[in-house]
Amino acid sequence: MAKKKTTKKATKKTAKKTSKKQEVLVVGSKFKDALRSHKCNVGGDAIEGMNEMIHWYIAQAANRAKANGRKTVRKHDFVS
Repeated sequence: MAKKKTTKKATKKTAKKTSKKQEVLVVGSKFKDALRSHKCNVGGDAIEGMNEMIHWYIAQAANRAKANGRKTVRKHDFVS
């Protein structure tokens, strides 16, 4: 008899394990305090979302500096 191959769908736990984690660049308590000062609640995934945005901004600034023939990222590289 031939064995049946079973395929598992990725669950949330496995999907999180396979995704590449980026180093956290946000100070969680400061981030939450800043949002709470605007009378907002903070969701559990808010810090992760902000961290992803920061990594994206860093990559964009580095690309802009390289495109301009520089190795130094400057303030104006973060402005679009």
